[in-house]
Amino acid sequence: MIIVAGELRVPAEDRERYLAGVAEVTRSARRAPGCLEFAQSADPLEPGRILIHERWDSDADLLRFRESGGPEPALPPVLSADVKKYRISGVEAP
Repeated sequence: MIIVAGELRVPAEDRERYLAGVAEVTRSARRAPGCLEFAQSADPLEPGRILIHERWDSDADLLRFRESGGPEPALPPVLSADVKKYRISGVEAP
């Protein structure tokens, strides 16, 4: 399993416009083979912060989605990004 997680920072006044702009990307990802979860969401406390969380069955599934193309949404600028890919070797109940 692959997890992609982290944060993006955008100008606080542009956060809702950014999230609306990536809504179709989210819909496409969730329909993609191997996508278990895909979300870009507003941080409840920090106005310019967007949380990223994706779960994929495999690297191949993630790569296939990333290379699938599609329209490039017009988005406000991303001021910073800290997003990492994690390889999970095991899963268990919390």
